Amino acid sequence: MKLLAGVIRPYAWGSRTALAQMRGAQSPSAHPEAELWFGAHAASPATVLSDDAADQTLLGLIEADPRAQLGDAVIAEFGERLPYLLKILAAQEPLSLQAHPSASQAQEGFARENAAGLRFDDPERNYRDGWHKPELVVALTDFDALAGFRDPSVTVDLLSSLEVPALDPYLGMLVAEPDETGLRAVFTTWLTLPESVIGGLVPAVLDGAVAALGRGDTRFSAELRSLLELGEAYPGDPGVLASTLLNRISLAPGEALYLSAGNLHAYLHGTAVELMANSDNVLRGGLTPKHIDVPELLRVLDFTPVDLDALMPSSKLVGAERVYLTPAPEFQLSRIELEGTGLYRPSSISFDLPGPQMLAVLSGRITVTGADGDTLTASACDAVWLADSDPDVVVHAASSNAVFVRALVPLAHR
Repeated sequence: MKLLAGVIRPYAWGSRTALAQMRGAQSPSAHPEAELWFGAHAASPATVLSDDAADQTLLGLIEADPRAQLGDAVIAEFGERLPYLLKILAAQEPLSLQAHPSASQAQEGFARENAAGLRFDDPERNYRDGWHKPELVVALTDFDALAGFRDPSVTVDLLSSLEVPALDPYLGMLVAEPDETGLRAVFTTWLTLPESVIGGLVPAVLDGAVAALGRGDTRFSAELRSLLELGEAYPGDPGVLASTLLNRISLAPGEALYLSAGNLHAYLHGTAVELMANSDNVLRGGLTPKHIDVPELLRVLDFTPVDLDALMPSSKLVGAERVYLTPAPEFQLSRIELEGTGLYRPSSISFDLPGPQMLAVLSGRITVTGADGDTLTASACDAVWLADSDPDVVVHAASSNAVFVRALVPLAHR
């Protein structure tokens, strides 16, 4: 059992207030704070704060004794690596359009780029490891995102409401083939248009969005406002057009979004917990100055239209623990809220091991006590690492109210 400090990732789209306020630091922060990583990813492994582990990272702890930390079942399935990465994400501005490969695509792409001699830091490299990257997002605040290709018939209605004659050829593609074939054709065409054509089409679409909102068309008001926000942030980017093909999703606190392989998505605004497979494979599709490999992106993308309900996983309540249900073999996430007095909510909860688990505190403080008598106290934006070899623990609220999330590997608990 170890206390962990996460690592701040200062991407430009991050918030200067959300993570700072969560951990009680000066707000606004000096620089944008986009993500707080708790995990054993080589790019930013969490720091072990325990007295007997000075300057040690979670990655180093696992590498020193993978069997004790991960357990036989996890090693047999995923090798000597922690299969998940837990983050707190704070988006002040929209992230890029992106998708992640399947397991077979990641393995093939990683081997192909290795054989081609691409350096790992080459900006044109797509695959930095051989793993897929399903991910689950649970909103801590109102959280907006684009995810999954919308029913083409609804997209036809949205684009028609803009009353932009230059869109007519693309509307014709979707009307003629209102399925994944039409979506692929329109998306591919937009991403490969000459800059001179994009330079005229994007402003016309944005003007159409302004006019539609001015007419009081409320059916697509959220989509149109997001379109204008993206157009302002990324003028002349074909991803602005591509965003109109996707579902726009607004999550309330506690609601979740699960993204499997091939799902094109972009997070727009808000703070959330994100739990994903431990991978760094990203194929970008726009809204970014970074490298976009259109042929490889098209190979990975799933153009099958998807409803919002299919993207939002169900959950079940087990005592004080709300468990989010996904098919990901690498991870499971749950949310727990405890109350110090125990009047309205439990004041404590017991967790059984095995398997590598992580408890990340979102607000308040918790005390974690092992069956051997060891005790740790963790505050907001701290995490507690529970190795496979650790004894079972009891978690108590150490403040009037304490909220934390629990990450684990499902196969270790079957």
